[in-house]
Amino acid sequence: MDTIAFHDPGTILVLALAAVIVGLSKGGLAGLGVMAVPVLALVLPPVQAAAILLPILCLTDLVATWNWWGTWNRRTLLQMLPGALLGIGVGWLTAAVVPDAAVLLIVGVVALAFVGRWLWQVLHRRPQAPRPEAPAKASFWGGLAGYTSFVAHAGGPPFQVYTLPLGLDPRILTGTSVAFFAIVNYVKLIPYAALGEFDTQNLGTSAALAPLAVAFTFVGAWIIRRMRAEVFYPITYALTALVGLKLVWDGIAGL
Repeated sequence: MDTIAFHDPGTILVLALAAVIVGLSKGGLAGLGVMAVPVLALVLPPVQAAAILLPILCLTDLVATWNWWGTWNRRTLLQMLPGALLGIGVGWLTAAVVPDAAVLLIVGVVALAFVGRWLWQVLHRRPQAPRPEAPAKASFWGGLAGYTSFVAHAGGPPFQVYTLPLGLDPRILTGTSVAFFAIVNYVKLIPYAALGEFDTQNLGTSAALAPLAVAFTFVGAWIIRRMRAEVFYPITYALTALVGLKLVWDGIAGL
């Protein structure tokens, strides 16, 4: 693992920015969350960046769950979580085989294709009617979300591919996302610890960044609670598109 250059102002700024992104995403701006690892990877190896962020994610999950307690869609969670847990297991077993860049590229392409489909419907004035729950699709996208979340904390796009077309109220969608990733992240602690990623330096960095992330969790929740559905969904799709572009870029660059 690389030694973190705490004496470098640029490194400190990047660390702080990653913590702010985590906080805002856990407050409800979920599309931002997948950017945290790529941002931190500007100054650290991706695996080390992911290890530093995981304890922060778990802490902000507690705050976010408190903020959005009871607003989740229970049926969606029950259908997606078994696949997600399986995806985490697959990620753990294949961690040394599948290049991270390949996973980032796949997730990015899926996210862009999903947003492109939505944009085509908007431009052709064919608004998509809310889609009913589908257990098979929930299991597939939940599994992909669990896998990509384990590899790079990039489970947001697969989760949104399944949940956004359900047409849930923004508060319910946010609460469901918060509950889903809270469970996923706490499960991920086990394989990350088994892989030896939680050394003193990484955990100390996580502890130093945690207060900033927690503070911005409340900022994110404040923003979402004041956002109308007709504003919320276009912004969410736009963030998903930006994240998709970033992931494709990182994936191609890393191959």
